[in-house]
Amino acid sequence: MNARTSEQHVGITPNLFGIAYGLTGLAGCWGYAAMLRLAPAVVSDFLCLLAAVVWFTLLAGYVTQVPRRPGGWHAELADPVLGPFVALIPIVAMLLSIGLMRHDRPAGQWLFGVFAAVTILLAGWMTGQWVAGGLDLNKLHPGYVLPAVAGGLIAAIGAALAGWPGPARVFFGIGLVSWLVIESMILARLYFRPPLPPQLQPTLAIAAAPPALAGLAYLAVNHGRVDAVAFGLAGYTLLAALIQLRLFGVYRHLHFSAGFWAYAFPYAAVATFALHWISYAHPPGYRIWAWIVILALTVFIGALAVRTTTALARHRFLPQLH
Repeated sequence: MNARTSEQHVGITPNLFGIAYGLTGLAGCWGYAAMLRLAPAVVSDFLCLLAAVVWFTLLAGYVTQVPRRPGGWHAELADPVLGPFVALIPIVAMLLSIGLMRHDRPAGQWLFGVFAAVTILLAGWMTGQWVAGGLDLNKLHPGYVLPAVAGGLIAAIGAALAGWPGPARVFFGIGLVSWLVIESMILARLYFRPPLPPQLQPTLAIAAAPPALAGLAYLAVNHGRVDAVAFGLAGYTLLAALIQLRLFGVYRHLHFSAGFWAYAFPYAAVATFALHWISYAHPPGYRIWAWIVILALTVFIGALAVRTTTALARHRFLPQLH
């Protein structure tokens, strides 16, 4: 295979932005710990910088490759498997903008506003595409929660932190209602149709993110007030985490691939929500429990990064495009 042919068949797909998504999730966990005075903020800043480098690198390659592919951007967004992952591009940018607010609030607010608008517009377009073009139930997977559910809930968190209570409530409504609608369809597919193919089974971890994100968004919108709704979202997050424990038996039979980064952000969201409850309940040795959560997540995502670096060095990580 010559260099030209190799260049045509190895490329960047939108699910690779899950790497930057996972790193921003880890940064958010460390940032939340810093806000609770449990950890230094410099770690979160470093992880945000690393995520930004990964995001820019992937974006530069992706936007130059897509126009040369059959169907261009329309085909990319309409792809029934990889299409929903395109939403990760503005979602990661929102998360990076939230991190920037800690150092340059006006610049962070401006960038967040731009990327939040792009996220919601893209979510609306993709949802309309699914209505107009129809969906193959067998190709539905948990990644479909990314555009409107994750996008809306993360936008709600960012808007609350930016000091925009009205937009924060609007974004929370988008994310919450979309979660209730889309998750019911995904669960029906998972319950009643054949199992996901092995390459999509890591996306099962994405299902752990919405209840944790909804809880974090609810707390952000309501200025940290804990009430029955917050407890209810905590309960569903606990159920989602227990489901993941059962699925470890499925995951351990899979071969490492870029899809493994689907685990990173959901587990980071659950860990961040857990930090809130550890701080709220204040059990004996709560600092130790908090550090166990932080370090466990860091070791896990660090292991993903090491495996990724090794696979890249062996030219076994980037997907083959046909």
